[in-house]
Amino acid sequence: MKFPSLGCTIEVFSQVNPSEDPEKIKKAILNILPDSDITTEDFLIKAKTNNFQSLKKIHEFIHSTQSQKVLQRQLEKHMDKNSTWFYLNKQAAYVEKPVLCDETDESPLGPLKVILTSTNIDRIIDALVVGNAN
Repeated sequence: MKFPSLGCTIEVFSQVNPSEDPEKIKKAILNILPDSDITTEDFLIKAKTNNFQSLKKIHEFIHSTQSQKVLQRQLEKHMDKNSTWFYLNKQAAYVEKPVLCDETDESPLGPLKVILTSTNIDRIIDALVVGNAN
């Protein structure tokens, strides 16, 4: 399947716990959003990209694990105007597995929060979950 080109800003946020290596968190983020720009502020790591293609790994993983309905439910539940968000398990992302979390405590070291912003947020959700943006 060809992943569509859609205008979307993708941001990832992660708290850095005292016991964590910030470089490992950066690696976890880059494993799931390979072309994102990462910045660090005190105990927070942020990543950002405007490349919708960056979500391809997440798309492929949720389809391979048949988690589309879970992601769709989360994206619709958290939708607010032109944005929505979901959580990923930070430790799983470190080993290149974008595993979804419903709640923050499902990821022992805290999750990665992925925020999607677009004027076409419904098309973004369709493309990510279903695989079509039409």
